[in-house]
Amino acid sequence: MSPEDWAGFGAELTFDESYGALTVGVAPDAWVDALKFARDDLGFDFFDWLTGVDELAEGFGIVVHVYAMETRQHLLVRTRVARDDPRLATATDVYRGANWHERETFEMFGVIFDGHPDLKPLLLPDGFEGHPLRKDFVLAARVAKAWPGAKEPGEGREGAPSRRKTLPPGVPDGWGTT
Repeated sequence: MSPEDWAGFGAELTFDESYGALTVGVAPDAWVDALKFARDDLGFDFFDWLTGVDELAEGFGIVVHVYAMETRQHLLVRTRVARDDPRLATATDVYRGANWHERETFEMFGVIFDGHPDLKPLLLPDGFEGHPLRKDFVLAARVAKAWPGAKEPGEGREGAPSRRKTLPPGVPDGWGTT
């Protein structure tokens, strides 16, 4: 498999190889076609996983890992959707296994998969508000109550050195202090 195999997928096409796996980046409008091409023409018949990555200002990266059983090759196909309108066509018509992965990505990142047969929350309790894997999501439990076992300044062993002032062995002087 080479980048030439992917000719025709547009100017936004990118390639990267690491650890023996090719990563192909495509435009969002080429997403489903790229997955069909990987499955039908290149033999990537096993769907492994799909997830999202919060890339802040750039939007959300969506990544699929597929595997070719016959040739034992790995392939990552990725795209990026805008943060203000995170929409992407569903991959469930290409790989049925994408169903729950897209539901999880919808729930955790807020990415809407157009055409998904049952895009509803999968993991979080009913009534949960927000998307907890977005980098701008505030973990309210940390704001509302202290961590179990937390002590107020001055509580506990008086005279013991503060953890904030004690550096681990081998750390040069001046590192980690303000």
